[in-house]
Amino acid sequence: MTNNANTTQTTATTTAQGTTATHDHAPRLNFAKAAPKAFKALIGFDAAARDGLDPALVELIQIRASLLNGCAYCLHMHTSDARKAGEDEARLHMIGVWREARNFFSEKEQAALALTEAVTLVSQGGVPDDVYAEAARHFDESELARVLALIFTINTWNRIALSTAKVAGEDERVAH
Repeated sequence: MTNNANTTQTTATTTAQGTTATHDHAPRLNFAKAAPKAFKALIGFDAAARDGLDPALVELIQIRASLLNGCAYCLHMHTSDARKAGEDEARLHMIGVWREARNFFSEKEQAALALTEAVTLVSQGGVPDDVYAEAARHFDESELARVLALIFTINTWNRIALSTAKVAGEDERVAH
């Protein structure tokens, strides 16, 4: 991402509630450079969360949370990662409507997606007991803890990207 203080960006984003917000602003701070210890700690937390989890499941969780949070930057990044890892294009199209397209996802994936929604939207009613119980039925305690940690990290990454106005299509993990 280019940080030219003399440039003004106009971006329009659609939120999870379906409203469109237009932002006119100068480029925002580079979180990684401005808070390197916090950024490094989050990278470590993210790596620990995904350790031992199925990479396809990791991407499904990250894509679903990014959709719910309206984070185009992370959505682009994780759908690209999923494609590179061989994820089926049809499944990627169905993540946003997974409840109506359950045949595309295993019961374990459905449980993870439901938990992702509940944790991501926690302020709208907490994490229902039935959603948690279904996830606990499919994941052992250690896996469930890592799935939760992954949901926490993607929600944090989404908030960083949205707060600092990251541009979808730019991937700062790749050297330019």
